[in-house]
Amino acid sequence: MLNLTELSLRGDALPIRVQRPASAGTQAFAALRHAIITLKLQPGQPFSEQEVAQQLGVSRTPVREAFIKLAEAGLVEVLPQRGSFVRKISLKAVRDARFVREAIELAVLREAIGRRLSPAFFTTTRELLAAQRVAAASHDAERFLTLDEEFHRSFALAIDCSHAWTVIEAQKAQMDRVRFLSLPSATPVARLIDQHEVILDAVERGDVAASEAAMRTHLSEVLAVLEPLCQLHPDLFEQDGR
Repeated sequence: MLNLTELSLRGDALPIRVQRPASAGTQAFAALRHAIITLKLQPGQPFSEQEVAQQLGVSRTPVREAFIKLAEAGLVEVLPQRGSFVRKISLKAVRDARFVREAIELAVLREAIGRRLSPAFFTTTRELLAAQRVAAASHDAERFLTLDEEFHRSFALAIDCSHAWTVIEAQKAQMDRVRFLSLPSATPVARLIDQHEVILDAVERGDVAASEAAMRTHLSEVLAVLEPLCQLHPDLFEQDGR
């Protein structure tokens, strides 16, 4: 039985103001997505709408909505007459997501530099980096990934283009699973934080070329570990090269 009470998203990363309660379908999607990305629900693992609905204390309708969105994100596979399964990690999907993410994030950085972001932005973002170092020191991978996401999202919010991050978020679910799997042995967290600092410094200086180069290096980390992790954990990956 799924223990989704342990899989809820942490809400203590940054202060968040909620305008209205999220729908049951949205909450179910968020809880399941987080569980899949953090590998609490393993690739290939079967699970059912009824089981999830019972765990969350909701009807099957919002859970069905969540399953549809998870399938669209490439995280769940629904097989007729067999059931629903957590989809294994696709190497091609990870590479495609990284390509799309890089294109959007570079465009966001260029726009951010063009707008000359306020000193307050850089102060707040450096506080995020400090919090990342605390998470790394306590070996809290989930906390770090939450703060990592806030770092990247902050640039899109700073240029008033939250949709850019919405598009990235929809694309990067497969990539996020590899990133979580790589921490900390395959990808040292300290190196990722140092890369964040290089990106932020370049943006603060207004150096477009340096910021883009730093972001490319940072987002290429997942490619460096992809094949080794596939060899180390073959049961978690699709084996046909997709």
